[in-house]
Amino acid sequence: MLQRLSDATLGRVPASVGLPAYDRSKTGVGIVHFGPGAFHRAHQAFYVDEVLGREGGDWAICAVAPNNPTARDALAPQDGLYTLASLGAEVGLRVIGSIREVLHAPTETEAVLARLAAPGTRIVTSTVTEKGYCLDASGALDLSHPAIRQDLANPRQPASLVGHLVEGLRRRRAAGLAPFTVVSCDNLPRNGRKVGAALVAFAAELDPDLSAWIEGEGAFPNTMVDSITPATDDALRTRVDGALGLHDAWPIQREPFTQWVVEDWFRDGRPDLAAVGVELTSDVAAFDRAKLRLLNGPHSTLAYLGLLLGRETVAEAMADEALARFVATLMERDILPTVPPPPGFDLRAYGQAILERFRNPGIRHLLSQIAWDGSQKLPVRLLGTVADRLAAGAEIGRLCLPVAGWLHFLRTRARPGQPALVDPLADKLLEAARACGGEPVADVARFLSLPGLFPADLAADPRFREALAQAYAGLGDGSPGAVRQALAVGD
Repeated sequence: MLQRLSDATLGRVPASVGLPAYDRSKTGVGIVHFGPGAFHRAHQAFYVDEVLGREGGDWAICAVAPNNPTARDALAPQDGLYTLASLGAEVGLRVIGSIREVLHAPTETEAVLARLAAPGTRIVTSTVTEKGYCLDASGALDLSHPAIRQDLANPRQPASLVGHLVEGLRRRRAAGLAPFTVVSCDNLPRNGRKVGAALVAFAAELDPDLSAWIEGEGAFPNTMVDSITPATDDALRTRVDGALGLHDAWPIQREPFTQWVVEDWFRDGRPDLAAVGVELTSDVAAFDRAKLRLLNGPHSTLAYLGLLLGRETVAEAMADEALARFVATLMERDILPTVPPPPGFDLRAYGQAILERFRNPGIRHLLSQIAWDGSQKLPVRLLGTVADRLAAGAEIGRLCLPVAGWLHFLRTRARPGQPALVDPLADKLLEAARACGGEPVADVARFLSLPGLFPADLAADPRFREALAQAYAGLGDGSPGAVRQALAVGD
């Protein structure tokens, strides 16, 4: 049986595998991160590892698992170490050492709060998905959310991310410390501002003075993140264990491409992120819009239409010529006109690079994973583009096809024996899907009537309702043959 990867066994890793280029014992924790799943460890933790290798310093990470203890249980016995596989034409393996501490918030609440309040903590980052911020459809804090209600009733024992951050900030204020900078790394437009406003709103319910201090002294930079990061599978585990000669309980994999754009607004210092490839800017919005619409929108399109076609991964979906051609046309004719280019940024070249990334055979990115949380993703990935095209008086038929594909996907998930639907609105969505009878106008109206699912003005627009019903009808029974016919019409 293989020994476990850890500080004690790190010296046994072969020279063909990259190692941390610094003495981990000399790094202090300066960053707390909520949500140490695959994306964080392939992205932000990778960049911090680069920073530590370049300049050292007290910028190591305390990783906090907000719900499931899986990350803590896998990484704590490994002293936070894990392997990153970069999957392109060649496979590169590297052990990442930037995570020095791993905590589980529900069972180690006081340790988490103490770390947030520690003088050395200067930055708090998060990858908790869109639903982890407890926001309503408008992007404001949902004060009726069960987790928020619970934390307002018992703020010293928080369960939500917002509750943890506000309690940590309260302790820092009481100790005379500067607030930490809060850096959301999830796919939310204006993510920093939305999280900052949520903290201010939560604190206002408890202590107006604390709320004013957070609003006046805090820093909440907007960010944009990008790197395709498939879920860890047994093939990766076998490959990594064989290469290391050690057992890594949770290696991760990603494509070679990675991008992190950060608004340069930090309250109490930051590492030299620019030196390791992070793009610091005063305006993240243009990059964010380009990524959400040109990458994430087509990604969801591939997921829902590809699953209906019986495809399993992004690369397999892109190998389908009809679907690949449809996605390329969607990007060129329908999405690009809605994306103002960042200064000096070639959007068409960016779009072509995205299509090549989708075709990367080294990445086994499951369409089912991309299809998770559709109710949270589609408003920012596709529906905003639909609204902009309607405002311009343009056709929206192609844009409605992936939205209709999602509705058909929901209907398939509602059938007996299907995998569970991963979505915070799963119960409502499945109830609506089971009630559908196959009549396009009625079925679409049923989904459009669900509170908080579609923006109200869009759901009420007869042009959108008609185009979505036509796209839904074009997909027929959602079978591969019907989808192929719809793709041909939309080409």
